[in-house]
Amino acid sequence: MSQAVAVTLWKGLRSETPTPRRDCADVWYAFSNFIKRDPASMPKRFLAFSAIFLMAIPAVGEQDWPLHGGSQTNQRFSPLNHINEQTVSRLGLVWSQELGTSRGLEATPIVADGVIFTTGSWSVVFAFDARTGKLKWTYDPRVPRERAYFFCCDVVNRGVALRNGKVYVGTLDGRLIALDETSGTPVWSVQTTDPAAQAYSITAAPAIAGDKVVIGNSGSEYGVRGYITAYDAETGKQVWRFYTVPGDPSKGFESKAMEVAAKTWHGKDWWKAGGGGSPWEGMTYDPDLDLLFFGTGNASTWYRALRGEGDSLYTACILAVKASTGELAWYFQTTPADSFDFDATQPLMQADLSVGGGLRKVLLQANKNGFFYVLDRQTGKFLSGAPFVSGITWASGLDPKTGRPIEYPGVGDANPKLLSPESTGAHNWNPMAFHPATSLVYFPARVGTQMVHVPDRKWKYDPDRDNVGIDGNYEGPLFAKMVSLPPPFGELLAWNPVAQKAVWSAKYPVLDGGGVLATGGNLVFQGRSDGILAAYCATDGRQVWQFDAATGIMAPPVTYTVEGVQYVTILAGWGGAPGLMNTPAVGAAKSGWGRILTFALDGKAVLKAPHFGHKNPPLPAITAKQDPQAVHTGALLFNSHCFLCHGLNAVAGSLPDLRYSSKAVLDSLPAIVLDGERASAGMPSFQKILSKKEVAAIRAYIIARAQETAGPTPASQRR
Repeated sequence: MSQAVAVTLWKGLRSETPTPRRDCADVWYAFSNFIKRDPASMPKRFLAFSAIFLMAIPAVGEQDWPLHGGSQTNQRFSPLNHINEQTVSRLGLVWSQELGTSRGLEATPIVADGVIFTTGSWSVVFAFDARTGKLKWTYDPRVPRERAYFFCCDVVNRGVALRNGKVYVGTLDGRLIALDETSGTPVWSVQTTDPAAQAYSITAAPAIAGDKVVIGNSGSEYGVRGYITAYDAETGKQVWRFYTVPGDPSKGFESKAMEVAAKTWHGKDWWKAGGGGSPWEGMTYDPDLDLLFFGTGNASTWYRALRGEGDSLYTACILAVKASTGELAWYFQTTPADSFDFDATQPLMQADLSVGGGLRKVLLQANKNGFFYVLDRQTGKFLSGAPFVSGITWASGLDPKTGRPIEYPGVGDANPKLLSPESTGAHNWNPMAFHPATSLVYFPARVGTQMVHVPDRKWKYDPDRDNVGIDGNYEGPLFAKMVSLPPPFGELLAWNPVAQKAVWSAKYPVLDGGGVLATGGNLVFQGRSDGILAAYCATDGRQVWQFDAATGIMAPPVTYTVEGVQYVTILAGWGGAPGLMNTPAVGAAKSGWGRILTFALDGKAVLKAPHFGHKNPPLPAITAKQDPQAVHTGALLFNSHCFLCHGLNAVAGSLPDLRYSSKAVLDSLPAIVLDGERASAGMPSFQKILSKKEVAAIRAYIIARAQETAGPTPASQRR
């Protein structure tokens, strides 16, 4: 059945109040007519038509959201259709709960038997009554705030896993904890990372693979050796571990896979920097194949001109391992010899699609590097790939047979360069969705982003700081060139993975869109960084509903039923790397207090969001003119070390804007930055990174920025 036919049928079968008897009859009547026209096409038509048939009737019984991606396929599709394009105008807020944080919220809620299980910042777990929003229990793993320096992209967590009465959560300090589903009390806890290696962290939701719970880790920017570990879901006993990069060759290899990988690493003592390859997101499990699929992060350091040439396996890879043993089944490297922070950790989606004249079990990914990949998930064979954003400047395309990127000359050398996409990617961790009736994949795309890459030729591995390898002292012409380019923009893409082209797109007024949900009501739900949760028609992209959540949204929505009522739930909380760095490119993103919101038809609740941030420009606490040289030095230091939390050029997003600091805070800066006076609150010590003189320069820069951006001085304070 062609996509056009499927969409036509789908449009004709939607109604405001579905009646199973009438809808089934209509579906089969239409189907029989199609078969009569072309009996030879019956097998293909039946496969496509069955998806439509399942969505034309209401779901029977209660519908939970039991897994991170909705199902093992990670398609984030629900057949629920009480909320559809005819009724969605009646969708309203039923309840909301403040989560007491201004940090990023990225979790996918898990819903089972009328209870929502989700996470907030600092790996805190919540259980809510799905119908009323009443808090049933909460669990705080008490992650040491002093470790915050080694959390590259905010103190986020992407959710829990649920199995056999246990709720599993990975924590920022590297633990995997099983909680009792009814009380939230710990059942068991294991340290999945080396406690002495501070650079490790966990932000991903655990994955369930049969009787095992699997977790990866983060930290490639700092210098770690990535791996995933499988534990017995009942006892917490380690079953197997798969490393993503090799260790010191002189100590031997854990597997044949590591021996093969070591041959692709070159350069002096490359293993001392850990290698990276952190599998920090993007797992999915196929029980029929007994394969666990996941992506890996960048190499340490970012730049091959610094760490040594070679493909650096298995960084920036999509891998499949046997879930029963942890043995490597296959790999596909999306960005060989990565020099751009193009992780392959974006969501991986399973689907059965007609590719090359036959039905194939495929794996889909919209990669950071700007290309959409279709792989055979049984073998890892590259089937097709195409750019899903315009303006890619690091590669001209993909080899049609191997899928290897065709790099432009010189992009991997040590010279400064301006490249697109930026390191945050054309698409990042935000989940995508697949609709069986349209056969389209829906995901947020970031178009036209740019980054100035300047490898630091003096870089040496330092375990006490980040090991990205960027020269923070560069002041060349590429920044001016970047500013002169058209601003980037974000859009929701409806992508045909077979034809490898966009069917429709919906442009945002901001750069970043959140995760996506597709439903049987011909709807696609998605939040944005300006705080808007919107619903679009899955077939044509028309926006049919929106709600202002009062803070930016990164997380994906989920839908489910309780007592026959369909609900939509989402976490709103702007942060992560884009929210913290707060570059001008993000546009009118909305920082604020984070919350969980739940909607249903005819919901009448009113959101009363507490005020966040500053209404007026800063009023400088110190008016004395600062030494220009100190300010200049401080600017370079701030935008190398401080902007990752407090914003580019000291204009903050979700964390304190230092331009508004009091004189007491400014005078206490050495104690705060060097002595760790506020380490217990998440402001780590930089004693091993910055000197007193450098902190004084940063202070001068903050004062100067407050003066530059200040509003008119009130008459009462004029002298």
